[in-house]
Amino acid sequence: MSFFEAIFLGIVQGLTEFLPISSTGHLTIAGKLMGLISDENPEHWTAFIAVIQLGTLLAILIYFWNDLWSILLNFLKENLHEKKKFSSQSIDSRMGWFIIIGSIPVVIIGLGFKDLIEGALTKNLYVIASSLIILAIILAIAEKVGKFKKEMKDLTWKDSLIVGFAQSLALIPGSSRSGTTITAGLFVGLKRETAARFSFLLSVPAILGSGLLEFYESLNFIDFDGFINLFVATIAAAISGYLTIEFLLRFLRKNTTFIFIYYRIAIGMTIFILIYSALVKP
Repeated sequence: MSFFEAIFLGIVQGLTEFLPISSTGHLTIAGKLMGLISDENPEHWTAFIAVIQLGTLLAILIYFWNDLWSILLNFLKENLHEKKKFSSQSIDSRMGWFIIIGSIPVVIIGLGFKDLIEGALTKNLYVIASSLIILAIILAIAEKVGKFKKEMKDLTWKDSLIVGFAQSLALIPGSSRSGTTITAGLFVGLKRETAARFSFLLSVPAILGSGLLEFYESLNFIDFDGFINLFVATIAAAISGYLTIEFLLRFLRKNTTFIFIYYRIAIGMTIFILIYSALVKP
């Protein structure tokens, strides 16, 4: 991987991590077309993707710094110092609980199916294309049946658990972390912008955990040039990710997600066409 390829992949990661169109899917397609994915060691590509996600985590931390700091302070204050009942806690303190509750499914499933996630199957373009199309259909259904009434203050622990289970589905390449969580948010009645905002906050523990774990394990096979590529890709992901967060939240205040639905279906169909035209290996 060259320096400029790393920058390009970082930009792709940042642009697609927060839009409901699948960063893993787009990165894997790009990696296959660029000849960067090894059939012998597919876990190296999984590690690369997970590590540069730390760039998009940095984007979340910067963009939502005030929210996250307030959540942390109030959570510690109202649960350790004042020891308030859950029903009496502030929105920020309850949000801390919702993030914890919503993170449980992805931790359990992620650790339980770690070998499968890192294997060759999850780099398969048939899986990616199918996931892109299937989730697009489910998101379209959510758009049709969603109530779009709930805001952050209206979230419940059941809502957070449902969205958390949806986040675990993002372990399937092509599904999209933001895509699955936003879809679940719409099903439980959240406004589009609220669903996206909660999706981003909920992603912090999952991205941090997977990114640090994969970075630690990648030390076994990464060299100096590989480290430089990881670093620049991560920085590129952080910059493009920050801009994407700002765009999406503003976009969803007045628009539906159908543009992303159509895009997912178009990309999924394009992948199938490329596979059957023997232009890319599944």
